[in-house]
Amino acid sequence: MKRWILRGAAVAVVLGVGGFLVAASGIIPLKASSGHWPITEWILQFSMRRSIATHSLGVEVPKLDDPGLVLKGAGHYEIGCRSCHGAPGEWQPRIARAMLPPPPELVPRIRASNPKRLFHVVKHGLKFTGMPAWPAQQRDDEVWAMVAFLLELPELDQAAYRKMVHGDPVATAPIQTLDPTATRAQLPAVVNETCIRCHGTDGLGRGSTVFPKLAGQRRDYMQKALEAYASGRRHSGIMEPIAAGLTDTMIRELVDHYGKPSPTNVRSADPLRPPPDASTLELGRTIAHEGLRAQRIPACVECHGLAGRRTKPAYPLLAGQPADYLVLQLELFKRGQRGGSEYAHLMEQVAPRLSPEQMRAVALYFESLPDGGQQAAR
Repeated sequence: MKRWILRGAAVAVVLGVGGFLVAASGIIPLKASSGHWPITEWILQFSMRRSIATHSLGVEVPKLDDPGLVLKGAGHYEIGCRSCHGAPGEWQPRIARAMLPPPPELVPRIRASNPKRLFHVVKHGLKFTGMPAWPAQQRDDEVWAMVAFLLELPELDQAAYRKMVHGDPVATAPIQTLDPTATRAQLPAVVNETCIRCHGTDGLGRGSTVFPKLAGQRRDYMQKALEAYASGRRHSGIMEPIAAGLTDTMIRELVDHYGKPSPTNVRSADPLRPPPDASTLELGRTIAHEGLRAQRIPACVECHGLAGRRTKPAYPLLAGQPADYLVLQLELFKRGQRGGSEYAHLMEQVAPRLSPEQMRAVALYFESLPDGGQQAAR
C-alpha cells in the first residue's frame, strides 16, 4: 500500500513539473482566433453553469414588476451591455463576436435561466469571459433593476427597445424640456447622448419614481455628486462609469441645463400607489420641520430647505423628490452603502436612527411639496 502511495506521489510530481514546463515554454496557444477544442468548451460551459447554480442558491428575489426598475435597467443596458450583447433587431457587434468566448445571444440564455442566476452573473461577472462584475458591489438594488430589464428583454422588438431606452423618437420638433423652444438637437451633447435615458430632457425622470428630480436642483450639489461618482466615493454601478468619463466642460453643461426649473415644475407621484393618509403626512411634516428630539434627529429643512439655517449650496433640495428614491437613499445611508461628497457622513449619522415607517413618512411629505414648498411651509 505504501509503495502505491509513493508511486502515485511521484507520478503527481512528474505531471506537475511537466505541466509547469509546458506552460513555461509558451507553446500553449491562447489565441482568441483559435477557439477551444469541443471537450474544452464543454468542460468550461458545464463548470460555469454549475458554479452559477450553486452560488445563486441563497439569493432572495425582490419584487421585479415595477416598470421604473425596468426603465432603470434599460438605460444602463444601452450604455454598458449593448456593445457586447447587441440589442433587439440589431446584429451583435462584430468586435464582440471575435472574443473568446464570444458574448452569448441573451434571449435564449435568459429564457433558460431564472432571476437568481441572472442576479449572480450581473453582480459578480464571470472569470475568463470578459463579463465584468458590477462596478459598485454595494448596490444590489441596481443589479436587480438590470435583472428586471433582462426578464423583459425577450419580449421586446427593436421599436419597443428603442422607446424604452430613448423615449418617444423626437428628432427636430420642439420637445418638452427646460427650454420649451429647444429641440433635442439643441441640447448639450452630454445630456442628449447619456442623461436623458434616465432623467429625461426636463430633469423629471421620464415619469418614473426611481429617478431623482434634477430640474431646479442646486448646481453645487449636482457637481459634487458627479465628482463623487467619478471618484468612486458615491456608489453606483450605473453612474460611476458615466461620471468618470465626463470632462469639466461636460459637467458644467449638464449642471447648467438641469439646474434650471422645469416648465412643469412638479413631477407626479406614482399613480398606482394609494395616496398617503393624513397621519403619515403629518409625521413626515414633523420630522421635516421639527425633527425628533428623542431620537436625536434634526429637522430636515435646516439643511435641505431653501431657508435652512445650516443649509449649504452643496446640500440637495428635497421638495418634489419621489418618495421611492428618497427612501432608497436613506436605506443606503443606514447600511453605509451610499457614500457621497464630503458631507455624506452627516446623513450616515442620521439615517440609522429612523425607522422604516419614519423614512417612508418623511419621504412622502417631501414628495408632496412643489419647488419652494419647504420655504413656504416654514
